[in-house]
Amino acid sequence: MKIHVIGAGLAGCEAAWQIANAGMPVILYEMKPVRYSPAHSKPEFAELVCSNSLKADRLDSAAGLLKEEMRRMGSLLVPCADRCRVPAGGALAVDRTLFSKMVTEKVKEHPLIEVCHEEICALPTDGITIVATGPLTADRFADEIARLCGGCLSFFDAAAPIVTAESLDPEYCFAASRYDKGGDDAYWNCPMNREEYEAFYEALITAERAPVHEFDVRNPKVYEGCMPIEVLAQRGKDTMRFGPLKPVGLTDPKTGHRPWAVVQLRRENQAGTLFNLVGFQTNLKFGEQKRVFQMIPGLHRAEFVRYGVMHRNTFLDSPKLLDADFGMRGRADLFFAGQITGVEGYMESAASGILAGRNVVRRVQGEPSLILPPETMMGALSRHVAESTSKDFQPMGANFGVLPSLQPHIRDKKERYAALAQRSLCLLTEILNEESW
Repeated sequence: MKIHVIGAGLAGCEAAWQIANAGMPVILYEMKPVRYSPAHSKPEFAELVCSNSLKADRLDSAAGLLKEEMRRMGSLLVPCADRCRVPAGGALAVDRTLFSKMVTEKVKEHPLIEVCHEEICALPTDGITIVATGPLTADRFADEIARLCGGCLSFFDAAAPIVTAESLDPEYCFAASRYDKGGDDAYWNCPMNREEYEAFYEALITAERAPVHEFDVRNPKVYEGCMPIEVLAQRGKDTMRFGPLKPVGLTDPKTGHRPWAVVQLRRENQAGTLFNLVGFQTNLKFGEQKRVFQMIPGLHRAEFVRYGVMHRNTFLDSPKLLDADFGMRGRADLFFAGQITGVEGYMESAASGILAGRNVVRRVQGEPSLILPPETMMGALSRHVAESTSKDFQPMGANFGVLPSLQPHIRDKKERYAALAQRSLCLLTEILNEESW
């Protein structure tokens, strides 16, 4: 029986890797470089668009727990990320160019993975298929999915600009991690006094935005997790100061005091030659980005190697369509994986690919699906996809709020999170010890 995986993003690569490592041949379809989405620009697989951060790496964080679960499930991407990491305080951030190249090489070198560079516009009719085309599914295939599923939801996502390190002015900005965690080479900080901040705010909310009508948009909405900075600013003058520009945990060495606001820049590559503006996803026109963002102290000479972009994200109304194994109800030959299912985030998408891949193998072998318990982060996210009762289904990222509470309750948050992580990993270890691969 043929196994097809459509899309060589994070979820598709993980799914193909799981299937191939189970000893089954798999065909992985990727339309790049034949065709690119509005936000992608590199031919390699697993291209990171919005940010180079894979979020927190410590076990007592939801994101860190998810990555550890993935490691134990035989992830392809997490070990690659570990090898391509760049300093980012307590987060796992990567040199995204090295990361994509490494993933691509490993996938193409696997003897059981056949890679086909072509755009798929209709579902294969032979074998089992995993659709992992992501939030930027090409128009014609998105129409095919909409027809099959009775409609898709859409929202806009935005990416932050990247600037060169040498164009930052050290007379105005300083290197430091918040609360001195993770070393001083992870972030550059651009402090603002009140007058500078308010001038920047006024310029930002009045700047001209790029049109979005060029994309095929159905019922568009902006997802909170990737809110464009100009949209966030319009919610109130101090909204940014309590969000991505919050100054807490940072002291300006020139004044000895906490700034009124701080713009942080995180290392984009291992060489430390590129930095991205943290939280500055945007849909401003390129010229406006240069004009407004160069008002930030330390960025007045900033050289932009990539401007922020805004693009359409598409995801299914999954609770009506998918089971917790990521299989489509009533279709034994069809699975979905990645952000198109309603998980939010790089690693969350990749994790769904792991589960979809394993469950395709089980289906071929005639075995019951692997449904992880809700006490695990991967299990909780798969249940969100399949069982959410919200009338307005929205993407969900890893967070401890999706896990069942501990009994008895632990009041200290750090201790509680550590205990939740320990419970998850103990359960996962028991399950994997019973697995044959």
